[in-house]
Amino acid sequence: MKSPKTVKSLEELGRIQLSKSFFMRDFLHSEISQIERIPNIPDNPDLAIEAGSALCENVLEPIQDALGRICIRSAYRSCAVNEKGAENRNQYSCSSNESNYAGHIWDMKDSDGYLGATACIVVTSFLPYYEKTGDWQALAWWIHDNVPAYSSICFFPKLAAFNISWHQSPIKRIDSYVIPRGCLTKPEMENNTGDHSDLYKGYVKSLTHL
Repeated sequence: MKSPKTVKSLEELGRIQLSKSFFMRDFLHSEISQIERIPNIPDNPDLAIEAGSALCENVLEPIQDALGRICIRSAYRSCAVNEKGAENRNQYSCSSNESNYAGHIWDMKDSDGYLGATACIVVTSFLPYYEKTGDWQALAWWIHDNVPAYSSICFFPKLAAFNISWHQSPIKRIDSYVIPRGCLTKPEMENNTGDHSDLYKGYVKSLTHL
């Protein structure tokens, strides 16, 4: 598929179903794109579709199936949109294009030739628990134990939103900008393996209405 140049061709891209619940159009919204008037359109739609499908099928769908509706805050960024975000890092908090290949930039492989995709999401069923406890780690550990295909996660304070990635060479790492900040787990740490269900049983108990 060629990069869309018309409304009709962009509509056709947006209608592509990445998984049972998600379409490509769900992932193309970008505040940077809108404010800076830079189209957020893949240069390589086929690669974006391949990476996005893997993210949706292997990571997002299992979360939504178990925990209820997820909200997509941001996801795909074109190289042009991400570059503008990186140029204005203090305002938009985007890292360089190279560090976002196989991340938010779905249609570029990383320096090792691997494919990947990232989305920033909110798990809406988690909000009441998070607002009451501030315990972002409960959701982090639930995903770590129950969604083995994830590659990396990074939590943010507002709405307990977090970046979550699928990658052909997953790193299995969780970080956070929410207190306690820093790295929660990575393969070199002893806590990267084993059962962590005691750390999220309070959250799971709160989900009896689902």
